[in-house]
Amino acid sequence: MTSSVRHLPSSLFRGLHAKGFCQKMSFSLSASAKSEILVDCHGSKKVVTLNRPKALNALNLNMVREFYPQLKDWNTSSDVDLVILKGGGEKAFCAGGDVLAVSRSYKDSQEGKDCTMHKDFFREEYILNHLIGTLNKQYVCLIDGIVMGGGCGLSVNGRFRVATEKTMLAMPETALGLFPDVGGSYFLSRLKGNLGMYLALTGYRLLGADAFHAGLATHFVPSAEIGNLEKKLVEMKDVNENSVDEVIRSFEPEKIPEFSLSKHLSQIRDAFGAKSVEEILSHLEEDGSEWAQKQAKTLGKMSPTSLKITHRQITEGSTMSYAKIFTMEYRLTQRFLADKDFHEGCRAILIDKDRNPKWNPSTLAEVKNSVIQEYFSPLPNNTDLKL
Repeated sequence: MTSSVRHLPSSLFRGLHAKGFCQKMSFSLSASAKSEILVDCHGSKKVVTLNRPKALNALNLNMVREFYPQLKDWNTSSDVDLVILKGGGEKAFCAGGDVLAVSRSYKDSQEGKDCTMHKDFFREEYILNHLIGTLNKQYVCLIDGIVMGGGCGLSVNGRFRVATEKTMLAMPETALGLFPDVGGSYFLSRLKGNLGMYLALTGYRLLGADAFHAGLATHFVPSAEIGNLEKKLVEMKDVNENSVDEVIRSFEPEKIPEFSLSKHLSQIRDAFGAKSVEEILSHLEEDGSEWAQKQAKTLGKMSPTSLKITHRQITEGSTMSYAKIFTMEYRLTQRFLADKDFHEGCRAILIDKDRNPKWNPSTLAEVKNSVIQEYFSPLPNNTDLKL
């Protein structure tokens, strides 16, 4: 992930710069007494905390607008060499993006209200994700707890991702009538043995060391050692990629728990390398094992449109540049917003919580190729995201 960052004017974001204001204590990047982004400064080391523990640190537009300008400043500053990102509280690193607010914003805009958050959130989130993936500084994410959706964008795009036995990592968007975004087109498509396609379509939850074995975490450290690891990192004198890696590895246990999917990797490779979702289901049917039947049942609950879009997204993402995948993903978000399934998924999972979405279309066969093509076509009026 070495493509250059296209720096946008900081005036596009409402975060307050803290340049020259950093003390040896947490300070607020916003005027609020309860900032949702906290920063501890330790000389050239910056420790950032996502500070919405009651909401499992779910990412909202305000947090993006607080974090991006600061990270952009650090990226070009000779006074910064290390950024550490972690989640506040004991349960989550970041449980995802605030998609319910996005859905509401879109509906309000359709009623004539002056709402643009549904456009702004994805655009600015992806700009932040891209910056994380091209950052010049060492970037360490302590993913101790729940990491889903937008949380993966904040972490998996970065250089170092430290999982613990408390980590629960997933990209469950197909169950929400959406698709695995925030750079998933890039990092999922590059996992070995079609594992990324499997995770993208099924939303399988990687628990503990699973995230490390899958390749979405770079290290595995016991949760009890995370505080000591952070302390050791901020005390480093000579910071570079090798030295940071060495410090993190010094906290790894002698034996890392085995991969829960290890006995199914060949089945995943064979089934999820198929050229269509229908062919994947056919392979699973031919397999006939209890595991294969379970995967087919899982896929049967997902939005058919989401499944088909996601399959093409991961397939095309495997050969696209890092910057280009965000252009593609932004197009997809705007098409999903204008369609039905995303809003129905929000209703079924986040509002009514009946977990019984009525997808439209309701079957894979009813999803037209022309509709899929439209999802991936350029946005009108030159509104594509360009990085």
